[in-house]
Amino acid sequence: MSSHHIVREKQEPALLVLGLDNFSDELLGQLLEWSPTVITTAQTAEKLNAYGIKIDWIITNGDNEVLQSDVKLMSAGDGNLTDAALNYLTSYEYPSVNIITDELLIKDYEHFADKINLVIFNKHHKIYPISPGFSKWKPSGETIELLSIVNDLHVKGLKKISSNKYSTTDDGMISFHFNEPFLFIAEEL
Repeated sequence: MSSHHIVREKQEPALLVLGLDNFSDELLGQLLEWSPTVITTAQTAEKLNAYGIKIDWIITNGDNEVLQSDVKLMSAGDGNLTDAALNYLTSYEYPSVNIITDELLIKDYEHFADKINLVIFNKHHKIYPISPGFSKWKPSGETIELLSIVNDLHVKGLKKISSNKYSTTDDGMISFHFNEPFLFIAEEL
């Protein structure tokens, strides 16, 4: 990488850290590589601070001790912490966000699937919404799980291994065709 590379604000995905249990330090380092806007909860802020990670925003439902200088507090108001952070990011036109969470509730993200590019890391999975006609190159033998209810699904390059799990049949392109606006899928990391 050239030392002359300039990263503009919002060029890289923001990072929303809702929990760090069972999350790889190496992957965390990769997500922080380009100095994204870091938003976290008060509980997780202590862990990030212990790692020496600069926090930009702490989402809170009350008064919290600020562990670093220049950290701003974001009130969750009447909503949950996830809604507060995603509402902030969409209102300030962030194009994408990486989210690390210990507890996955897809319903928390459905409202935002068409407003911001979401990539959610939960345990050993990378989760994101896809649109009808989505295709991607994948190596043979990888598992993809559907996390949304979908009717009239047609897939290519995949074989069904359980009610909502598919495996890639060969190295090559896979595709999903369906009638809903989007569906969430999970890939193993």
